[in-house]
Amino acid sequence: MSPETQALLINLLPLVAIFAVAYFFMIKPQQKRTKEQQQLIRNLKRGDKVATIGGLQGTVKSVDNQFVTLIVNNKGTEMTFEKQAIKGVSNK
Repeated sequence: MSPETQALLINLLPLVAIFAVAYFFMIKPQQKRTKEQQQLIRNLKRGDKVATIGGLQGTVKSVDNQFVTLIVNNKGTEMTFEKQAIKGVSNK
């Protein structure tokens, strides 16, 4: 290898290291969170207590392919959300 090639490789090494760190500390965890969110949405069922991304909490009344209907208070008020609006499930 010529000295110029070695110098080029040495200069590229920090750039490659930065991309590797970014992948393992930013991209990979985001992919994991996305996968967990998709699994949570697939597993929604009647009676689950959920929270939406807007902060509303309720109990799942029905689920279809795209939407979920929640009962949001003790008076039976129903609201319909897209499944992607469900942030978490707490079956306590």
